[in-house]
Amino acid sequence: MSNEMLTLIEYLAQNRSISRETLIKAMENAILSASRKSIHPASELKVKIDPASGSIKAWAVLEVVDHIPMNSDQIVIDRVKEKFPDIKVGDKIDWEVTPSNFGRIAASAARQNFTQAIRQAEKDNINNEFAGRIGQILYGTVRKVDNAGNIIIDFQKAEGILPLREQIRDEKYSTGDHINALLMKIDTNTSGPGLVVSRTIPDFVTRLFEREVSEIHDGVVTIKGIAREAGKRTKIAVESSDPRVDPVGSCVGIRGARVRHITEELGNEKIDIVPYSSNIGEYVSNALLPAKVQSVEIDEAKHELRVIVKEDQSKVAFGRKAQNVRLAGKLVGWTIKLCDETSTERAPSIEDQMKAAAAKLAQSTGISEADAAKLVASGFVTLEGLKAADKETLAAVEGIDSDALFAALENLD
Repeated sequence: MSNEMLTLIEYLAQNRSISRETLIKAMENAILSASRKSIHPASELKVKIDPASGSIKAWAVLEVVDHIPMNSDQIVIDRVKEKFPDIKVGDKIDWEVTPSNFGRIAASAARQNFTQAIRQAEKDNINNEFAGRIGQILYGTVRKVDNAGNIIIDFQKAEGILPLREQIRDEKYSTGDHINALLMKIDTNTSGPGLVVSRTIPDFVTRLFEREVSEIHDGVVTIKGIAREAGKRTKIAVESSDPRVDPVGSCVGIRGARVRHITEELGNEKIDIVPYSSNIGEYVSNALLPAKVQSVEIDEAKHELRVIVKEDQSKVAFGRKAQNVRLAGKLVGWTIKLCDETSTERAPSIEDQMKAAAAKLAQSTGISEADAAKLVASGFVTLEGLKAADKETLAAVEGIDSDALFAALENLD
């Protein structure tokens, strides 16, 4: 038993990153809890493992009395005098009560208790190691992908899980791949991995910029806002506390090197870096880049911005599937209503504008409104844009009758 136990302790100490002292203590507690009935029936017992030999001994804490013991927590003084010459009545001693077959009893009885103790020790280690790293990027190796699509990651001192919902769409990982992810929380209440990580939350992009851009790390450039649709596009607003430092240029880097490293980490997710401004009109104009804004009307009561653009900038301002205007609204924290400079009424909502564009497209081409709506949602807002697109791109729009569309475009020619 002793050799087997020491081998197990050494293995766990090396592979589970738990100290040898913690493991020995856990084993002692497990043996004590599991084998109480087989040891002396005293109410206060101790189990000790010799860390060198692995031998196990048990002691009972007993009160020394001068008469026949009244209960299992007492021992007569005549019995202990030889071993403890200076003992007095009323003293308490540790009296060895190790059963002759204690090693075998302990091995079978403590197995389940020890497993539970190890799990608790691992949880304590995880909390101690990672509690101060929530919100930081962790680097690990993919251990496996489970049947639900969750990625189990080895972070050396703990296992983590990247749930399917926290993964960037279309990213694929295999066992052994290296991976970066942001630590969201520690969950030691389940039997699975204790660390929950994400690659989709905006803070992941923030931490990447902090790591890549020295001016952000040093506090010269500050990230004032971020809006993200993971795997597709991110808008980030930056400001410099030093007029000599260009915040956007710092983030882009020489020949775009800094931002390129970040986009590569994010699977080529598009990143718009814009200057922050305390002037909401200027801020929303920056946020809608690359579209050029004519003017901005502010409705403080409704927390709404009516943004005027030229007709030829409308498509750019909306972006593919209205992504540009949607992310700009998230970035500035206001509702944005777009209209072109020829409009005389307050612009309708984005949804209403998309419906109007679809109706106009259907009328001018003769295709169904359902197909027109799908084309508008994919960024084909105007007839001119539709004509300029190649057939492969149009055919890739999901759910449309491409034959009817191509026939309609040929008739227009």
